[in-house]
Amino acid sequence: MTLYIATHKPYIMPEDSDYQPIFVGAAQHDNVPDGYQSDAVGQNISTKNPNFNELTAIYWIRHNTDTPVVGLLHYRRYLGKKKGHNLSTILTESQTQELLKKADIILPQKRNYYIENQRDHYLHAHTAGPYNIMKEIIANDYPEYLPAFEKMEQSTSAHLFNMFIMPRRYFNEYADFIFEVLGKVEAKIDVDKLEGQEKRVYGFLSERLMDTWVNTKKLTVAECPVIELERTNWLDKGYNFLKRKFFPNTNKKVHF
Repeated sequence: MTLYIATHKPYIMPEDSDYQPIFVGAAQHDNVPDGYQSDAVGQNISTKNPNFNELTAIYWIRHNTDTPVVGLLHYRRYLGKKKGHNLSTILTESQTQELLKKADIILPQKRNYYIENQRDHYLHAHTAGPYNIMKEIIANDYPEYLPAFEKMEQSTSAHLFNMFIMPRRYFNEYADFIFEVLGKVEAKIDVDKLEGQEKRVYGFLSERLMDTWVNTKKLTVAECPVIELERTNWLDKGYNFLKRKFFPNTNKKVHF
């Protein structure tokens, strides 16, 4: 089992040997911290990190490793058995293996938005064009996934963050699916015309593909709380959520 931790900078990391930091966008840096895996060696898309975010780690893992169980977490976000704010509460190997005996894959607890569905939540926060192109591609080229995609759109909750732990057979299929879809989106949009955070478009879009894939494959999911090493300013987050919903033409703050 190898649980990769996507990071773009040196940061406090778990001492557990099952956790492996992976330095994303390493092709744009002169040095990679000691003990961190570079995403710029072997078969990789490291140079695309400004647009693909942590997906460059997923691509590297898919094409350069064969660990039977694989996961992706973030340098300040992990999965645990109960909520917490420090590394002592993240999943251990035994806890992870126990969860995988009961479910096909492990995902973060769903994020609930209550007053708007996933389609509206995305479109209030991001440019609509790439999202609409992705839906059209799914409808035309992956019609078996369209019912699950439309179900995701209407849901007020979703598994987000591009975080997961799953057996290799599922991971390979998931990675191939998202890169096939996003590759077709990439061919139809000019990312240079996007500004600010919108340039991270493929990372944002891929979050809507997880539940689409899981529900199409009818996989069982073990949900785990997200361990946030950096505490969230919920007042600021709530304010910006409402601002995006009711004043969509103002400057947007999406990620905290």
